Amino acid sequence: MEIVEFGSDDSGLVARFVDVSNAVRRHDAPWQHLRTVHAATGMLRHGWDGEPAVPFLATHDGDDVAAGEWHVGNYDNLHIAWLTVDVHPSFRRRGHGTELLEALVDRTRAAGRTSVGGDGWDNELSRSFAARHGFEQKAVEVNRRQLLAEVDPALVDRLHAEAAAVAAAYELVRCPARTPDDELSAMAAMVSAINDAPTDDLDIEDEVFNAERVRAYEEAHVGRGITLHRLVARHRETGELAGQTVIGVDRERPHLGDQHDTSVVRAHRGHRLGLLLKTGMLQWLREVEPQIEEIDTWNAESNSFMIDVNEMLGYRIVGRALAFQKSLA
Repeated sequence: MEIVEFGSDDSGLVARFVDVSNAVRRHDAPWQHLRTVHAATGMLRHGWDGEPAVPFLATHDGDDVAAGEWHVGNYDNLHIAWLTVDVHPSFRRRGHGTELLEALVDRTRAAGRTSVGGDGWDNELSRSFAARHGFEQKAVEVNRRQLLAEVDPALVDRLHAEAAAVAAAYELVRCPARTPDDELSAMAAMVSAINDAPTDDLDIEDEVFNAERVRAYEEAHVGRGITLHRLVARHRETGELAGQTVIGVDRERPHLGDQHDTSVVRAHRGHRLGLLLKTGMLQWLREVEPQIEEIDTWNAESNSFMIDVNEMLGYRIVGRALAFQKSLA
């Protein structure tokens, strides 16, 4: 088997990479939206916040049999690399996934990292592959989807009014896609609240957010052709940023929304800000993105508070993913 590393500018290899990825989605997770070459190119060029993964394509006897990604961050968690191994359904159980995984683990060791992590759908194939290679299940993530045609605007408005009555000390601010330079540090401090979200048994450290990373996140999404809508709760008396929710809309497929972080700073919890932010976002999208039909979100299965809010707003489970990790020390 030949394993080829490539870049986002190699359009031919990107297209073949996408074909393998979509074959896996059709087989293992048919509820997922298929990847497009445009979206994959943007992600491989810009990543989530300026640190894109390294992609690989594995071929055997002229067939594309597997695709992989190797991702490391440089802001935090310097001990770990995140791996993706997708084996085309037509070429499974022939050792291709094992060979690709071993190559990615070797790359991790060469980079001086001491842990590898990855995920897979909640099925026997993922669990058995992980166990066979010494990975332990460490967390469960749940993919939920909101179909906006089924969401009653009157319900959203009522829930928003109820939350606003409890959160009278706060105001909602619709932020520009690019945070003003003099507000970046305050934004970074508020974004750090996401570190309170459950990580279950994963061996990971808190993420480090600073002004540079906030800007890199914004610029990466602009580069990928994604419009960010960030709604912030601000304490009226002190001006402190108390929480946020963010939705991304890819201009290539503007009927699909992607939920990014929703978080509330610990000192400002207990005022129903999570519900206020989520309903306020739906009201905003109703005005500026009326074409959106679906919004997808991910939560740790143990994150009961945010799950309760999401289900109140019509989110329903479409899939479950398992997070695995292995020490190389």
